Amino acid sequence: MTESPRILELRRRVQSDPASIAFAQLAEECRRAGANDEAVSTCRAGLAYHPDYLSARITLGRALVELGRLDEAQAELTLVLNAAPDNLPAIRALAELHQQRGEMTDALRHYKRALELAKYDAQLEHVVERIENVVSPPPQPETAPSAIEDLFDFDTLLEQLGGQTSSRGETPRAAAGPAVPSVLDGVELRDDEGDPFSLLERHLRESEERPPTAAVPIEATEAVEQDEGDQRVLADLEAWLVAIVTDREQHAAG
Repeated sequence: MTESPRILELRRRVQSDPASIAFAQLAEECRRAGANDEAVSTCRAGLAYHPDYLSARITLGRALVELGRLDEAQAELTLVLNAAPDNLPAIRALAELHQQRGEMTDALRHYKRALELAKYDAQLEHVVERIENVVSPPPQPETAPSAIEDLFDFDTLLEQLGGQTSSRGETPRAAAGPAVPSVLDGVELRDDEGDPFSLLERHLRESEERPPTAAVPIEATEAVEQDEGDQRVLADLEAWLVAIVTDREQHAAG
């Protein structure tokens, strides 16, 4: 990797004078270039001469974070905040460190503090909002479970199936043509009957799997069996509807 002239010049100055404060600039330039190991070694060497150079400790902390040495980074950033509690770069770096660890509550606390110091920072506002949703998710609106009556218009369905009385006790609308006796009259739903919806789904699935009539003619016996199957499914479905109506009437009477 070709090094920038800026890094080469700063390195020359620090090598000629190890006590030069140019070490902090060299370390920061190395960190930005991704040379975090050199940034760490440069900071440690320079801090031996200038232990109170806080910006160099922040650079050291950030480089250590990039290297995954989070405990060492936290120690350096904590030293900065002990000396300067309102140091914004140190607060943000410590917030990022906690976030990288998955310590979202601590990360949120430091991000909020940073936002107090850097008002109207759109990026910080976004980060705070996002982490708040992780730490304290907004309550979900309570949704009452849907009753089966809310999913289907049973009254209309019963009338279309030929029922004599709707579930509200109303007389159904007069249908065109002569009245047709309904299988709802006198039907009983036994405890051992299957779920009509499951029966209907299975029957429809079997119907879809049959070859089209135009492609493969259905024998007369098969057509009769299919028609009988349709009638059985319809009867099961109507029996299920009757049970729903009966249940509603019992609850209304109670």
